Amino acid sequence: MAGSGIGRRSALRAGAGVFAGGVLAAPMVHAQGAGGRLALGFWDHWVGAVANDAMRAVVNDWAQKNRVEVVLDFITSVGNKNLITIAAEAQARQGHDILSFPTWEIHAHQRNLEPVDDVMGRLTQKYGAVNEASEYLAKIGGKWMAVPETVGSQFKGSAARIDLMKQHAGIDVQAMFPAENRLGPGADQWNWETFLTAAQKCKDAGFPFALPAGTFSDATDWIGAMFRSYGADLVDAKGNITIRNNDKVRQVMDYAKRLFQHLPNEMFAADDATNNRALISGRSALIFNPPSAWAVAKRDAPDVARNVWHFPSPMGPAGHPVPHLPYFYGIWSFSRNKTAAKALLEHLSQTEQVQKLVEASSGYDIPPFASMTEEIKVWQQVEPPRGTVYNYPVRPHHKATPNVAFAPAPAEIAVQMYNQGIQAKMIARMVQNNEPIDRVLSWATQEVEGFKRG
Repeated sequence: MAGSGIGRRSALRAGAGVFAGGVLAAPMVHAQGAGGRLALGFWDHWVGAVANDAMRAVVNDWAQKNRVEVVLDFITSVGNKNLITIAAEAQARQGHDILSFPTWEIHAHQRNLEPVDDVMGRLTQKYGAVNEASEYLAKIGGKWMAVPETVGSQFKGSAARIDLMKQHAGIDVQAMFPAENRLGPGADQWNWETFLTAAQKCKDAGFPFALPAGTFSDATDWIGAMFRSYGADLVDAKGNITIRNNDKVRQVMDYAKRLFQHLPNEMFAADDATNNRALISGRSALIFNPPSAWAVAKRDAPDVARNVWHFPSPMGPAGHPVPHLPYFYGIWSFSRNKTAAKALLEHLSQTEQVQKLVEASSGYDIPPFASMTEEIKVWQQVEPPRGTVYNYPVRPHHKATPNVAFAPAPAEIAVQMYNQGIQAKMIARMVQNNEPIDRVLSWATQEVEGFKRG
């Protein structure tokens, strides 16, 4: 399902064979029962046993100290099993007390969720504001309906070959974004025009950027950030359609037409595994992705892995959004132990616990609090090359913003645009079908009007 990261992970699972599947029940923690019982359904991490074991250890330690009996299930996203579980429990009004919810699912199930303003009030007082993408998705009608989760949350910035970018595009990405709390030479020029020139040079050299443009989440996420960086929102925060007669939309579409001249035509048919395979195989100089492709390359293509560097996607004339897909902890309103559930989620959100979880995923998982990126050192330690994921989390000196495609539109409209990949389809109609821009904008307007009508 688009918007949850499921498509990419599922496809990569099939191609790389590195995922753990199924629903795994951890042993119950038996205490004296003073704190009651909790049933937890957390995402079955693509890293597998290492990440799941870290979560199990953190939960079990808390359970023993708080005399709570805990049953912990890891629920796979393969075949959308996590989404099926969420829907089934919402309908039956029974099941786990806490579940992991992918990106858009909080809005879909808000009426069955317990508000967590008390938990979020204490966390934000301690760690500062949650990133705006997570707040956009989890804060509804002024109430926090979920706690932003570290595990499963990802950025999709640039993952580029140091050697190929230097040799063919004349850009030293490692020097531009060093593994330090600063920007290097050229970082202030890392914009979409610089990106286009680099894409052209790398394609001419036989190493094209692998940027999918289908209806899968990887395509939707990077294209959404590109549109946002031009200020080219299709729907504003009040739900007004802003496509026709919008110079910013025309500007980004003109840019896309130029960019796609230098991308492989098969990108319009690409899925969420295509870009991963392109980088791992050594055929591409740059993709937009979390460190999952690099992690697989460490095992299957070590010469590629030690030449990969992660850093933000390009900035645009209206800002510097970076694609973000967050996960959330949600407590069902029909939970029989909401007090213990809230206590556990607050515990899991502390820096000490977050660090253990991030380390287990080799830096893949992203906390919702920017302050934690400075406290947790795993991103500067991961290798090869050392520091490759230092700039994977959005850091203050990047002057970038986590972005969910189609924000700031009301979520009930945004999720439909997301699932349909409207921006990618706009580009495909213009580039592949050679449709005039006015016809493309009219088509997009009609589509969004249909979403508004329901």
